[in-house]
Amino acid sequence: MSTDTKTLDGGEFLVKEITANEIFSIEELSEEQKMLRDSAKEFIDKEVVPNKERFEKKDYAYTEEVMRKIGEMGFLGIAVPEAYGGLGMGFVTTMLACDYLSGSTGSLATAYGAHTGIGTLPILLYGTEEQKQKYLPDLAAGTKFGAYCLTEPDAGSDANSGKTKAKLSEDGKHYIINGQKMWISNAGFADTFTLFAKIDDDKNITGFVINRSELENPESLTFGEEEHKLGIRASSTRQVFFNDMKIPVENLLGERNNGFKIALNALNVGRIKLAAACLDAQRRILNYSLNYSTERKQFGVSINTFGAIRKKLAEMATGAFVSEAGSYRAAKNVEDKIEELVAGGMNHEQAELKGVEEFAVECSILKVFVSDLAQHTADEGIQIYGGMGFSEDTPMEAAWRDSRISRIYEGTNEINRLLAVGMLIKRAMQGKIDLLTPAKNVAKELMGIPSFDIPDYSEYMSEEKEVIKNLKKVFLMVSGSALQKYMMDIEKQQHLLLNASEILNQIYMAESAILRAEKHFSTDSVEAAMARLNLYKAVEIITTNAKEGIVSFSEGDEQRMMLAGLRRFTKYVNTPNPIALTEKIAAHFIEKGSY
Repeated sequence: MSTDTKTLDGGEFLVKEITANEIFSIEELSEEQKMLRDSAKEFIDKEVVPNKERFEKKDYAYTEEVMRKIGEMGFLGIAVPEAYGGLGMGFVTTMLACDYLSGSTGSLATAYGAHTGIGTLPILLYGTEEQKQKYLPDLAAGTKFGAYCLTEPDAGSDANSGKTKAKLSEDGKHYIINGQKMWISNAGFADTFTLFAKIDDDKNITGFVINRSELENPESLTFGEEEHKLGIRASSTRQVFFNDMKIPVENLLGERNNGFKIALNALNVGRIKLAAACLDAQRRILNYSLNYSTERKQFGVSINTFGAIRKKLAEMATGAFVSEAGSYRAAKNVEDKIEELVAGGMNHEQAELKGVEEFAVECSILKVFVSDLAQHTADEGIQIYGGMGFSEDTPMEAAWRDSRISRIYEGTNEINRLLAVGMLIKRAMQGKIDLLTPAKNVAKELMGIPSFDIPDYSEYMSEEKEVIKNLKKVFLMVSGSALQKYMMDIEKQQHLLLNASEILNQIYMAESAILRAEKHFSTDSVEAAMARLNLYKAVEIITTNAKEGIVSFSEGDEQRMMLAGLRRFTKYVNTPNPIALTEKIAAHFIEKGSY
């Protein structure tokens, strides 16, 4: 694996010119990681793909059976340290396993993600040594499965408003839990439950962990019927009811009143892992579409000869390339931060917690961008299949249904858009990142006379990197001016924050793709074409969102100056030809036959 990757801070990409040597991409996997990837892919192709119909027919027992096999292969314990029965591999490797085990069906992706993520990580990151020794080996081996009980009927995004209660027993040995949770993944076959409740009249929730098989009264933990869902049909999803359920006091997870922090940090990990879980789904949908568009004949020729179909295929491939670029870049940043903290004397669990927390902004960006794109890819897949795409006889309608939940999981995409900008502003106010100085510099630049010299862009990707540098100025211009106007009330301006978030997302993902292409591929490669096509489209999206923001909070000379700045900062010297780029990409993948 690359050793020249420098450790960056979360959100720093926005105020720093990042070089290609500072990012990691999937081309740099070690031989061990490639073997793990191939093993995961082979298992899915042999075990899961031929049996997809069983998942669509709500065969929950089969989901559990496949999960046990995944456990036997060691995939459930990749992130668990060897001391607790796992493989103790790095963050990039855990992303890789999630990527290649999750693409064939959302049912398995959900079961796997819920178990290895929110079902296991809270215990690993916040558990006592005794709790880790007790629960983690079974979770890592797949002899027991985990479920995470947070959401309640009246507490969705506002997780801390849950009404489930915990009361200390008279003898002081147990907490008595009463309440209800909903949308609990793996509930039907899980034994290890992480749950959240408020002790007495506490302001914040507290975490607990319990094995169902160890309850004094098994009837104190009951379940609703399996939910009948739009997608992920063989993912066990049930309501969970606590009826005077007794939990030993030593089963309190972390500290009292600290459950909300546990929940948030578990979700940060879940967000970047959810992006990984959408990657192979994009590749597989594209491969199905490439195959079908070759075989399907209309007017005597394959439909992949038609420009409208070729455009879709090119954009689907570009989306997969960009999604990979951002996801693995961020995963390596997290891994590098973890290693840095461990080298500084922090224990591994605490370092992992802090490492992911450091890149919470990037985690939210990835969750939103990749999950949105995954469903768009599935939607385009249906369109390429035409009427057959709407039929259960083809894989597209299941892919579309399964992908829909990804925009709701781990906090809705709307919540995550607001979170990304909010967390970035918070980091700036805490002095962790300096947004003020570069924002002031952009304001000064707006007052100055622009240069009319034609720069030399003969070096590979030099103009593209200059465009990205200027797009960062757009974000700083819009957000800086908006902050100056609204100050602490900025969080109430959700429309404006959504505009700012879209700009932020596009910058991070476009930069990731450009640097990946620069680092590993030549200027005339299809990868460079995909990076350039994505950047061109990102500029258009950023222009629209920035203009909406500017006219919403400014007027007169200030507005005219910022709109002029927007035109300056979104201008190419050599405007790309998006149709030519699209055709180059389509021709490549149609000839290759797969991504």
